[in-house]
Amino acid sequence: MSLPEFFFDRVTADIRQQMDGVLALAEQLSRQRLAPDAQACVAGVAEAAAGVRRMLDRAIDLRLATTQQLALSPAPLRLREVMDDVEARWRARAGQAGVTLLVAYDGPPEACALADRDRLLQVFDGFLGEALAGAQRGAVEASLRAMPTTDGMLLEGRVRGAAADPTWAAQGAETRVRQVADRFGLEVAIGVMLARRIVSGLEGSVANEVHAGAAETIVFRLPLPAARETAVAKPGQPLRPAHVLVVDDNATNRMVAQALCEMYHCSSEAACDGAEAVEAARSGRFDLILMDIRMPGMDGVAATRAIRALPGRAGAAPIIALTANADRDDVDAYLAAGMNGVVEKPMKPEQLVEALRKARSEPAAA
Repeated sequence: MSLPEFFFDRVTADIRQQMDGVLALAEQLSRQRLAPDAQACVAGVAEAAAGVRRMLDRAIDLRLATTQQLALSPAPLRLREVMDDVEARWRARAGQAGVTLLVAYDGPPEACALADRDRLLQVFDGFLGEALAGAQRGAVEASLRAMPTTDGMLLEGRVRGAAADPTWAAQGAETRVRQVADRFGLEVAIGVMLARRIVSGLEGSVANEVHAGAAETIVFRLPLPAARETAVAKPGQPLRPAHVLVVDDNATNRMVAQALCEMYHCSSEAACDGAEAVEAARSGRFDLILMDIRMPGMDGVAATRAIRALPGRAGAAPIIALTANADRDDVDAYLAAGMNGVVEKPMKPEQLVEALRKARSEPAAA
């Protein structure tokens, strides 16, 4: 990794953590009894932080898609559920823009494909972001058609909205994206570019159809392997509330992790360093320990080794490393120290759910 890439990764990871902290604080403030003007200010802060977070995530994904092979996590996916997710993600934003969102699925009701749900949603996110930015009123349509083929499934996604400029459809992708950035802003443009990169990385195609009345449809097609319906499984909630120890020397990071625990009705305690974590773990009352790696004094690796040396339940508590450094060698070292898994900061809700489920179903490290 070159020095510029190293600093890009560190800076973006730090900004993501700070934005997660702002969002967590805004969530806490929104639960307080505030005057209407103060509530509006809190909502504005949360909206701005969420916008920065979305743009940063897309920029990181775009960089990876541009400089490296596109990272994919394919799994059996029931295709009609994709459009349910699209509607849930975009209904409120369309309403705020004064636009009616129409979502449709066309295909076998139980059709499944081996696909990366998040990447497929990012494709719709990019093209819907552009369509909503260009729409002043009326409707924006998003549809997905699933067509079984001899060796899998062909998906045809369509996003129809007002054409921002009738001449754009005839221009190259890069020129179009630059014009989107000039007119609608950087967040929309990054989303469009990422959507096109994902489709290209999946060996698909993107086309523009211009219609009468200055309307335009973005059409993307993706060939995907078929998957058996019985293999489809959506992440579930933890079976019962858990008691979690959050270990981090940064107060904002602790608050973010504890807010995630609260979201899933889990209780939590916090420790500021490794020594405090070991002392708290002696009680054996934790179902899961979220352990930061880099801390002053006793770091996360040393704390994990000390906890594993404790007798009985206390020494067997599942420990998940939270770190911005998740290179293969680092991960191997964390697992060798006795940790059960590694999650990159900032932790996402679905990662906490998965960590809780594994903590309940897998034997802890001895």
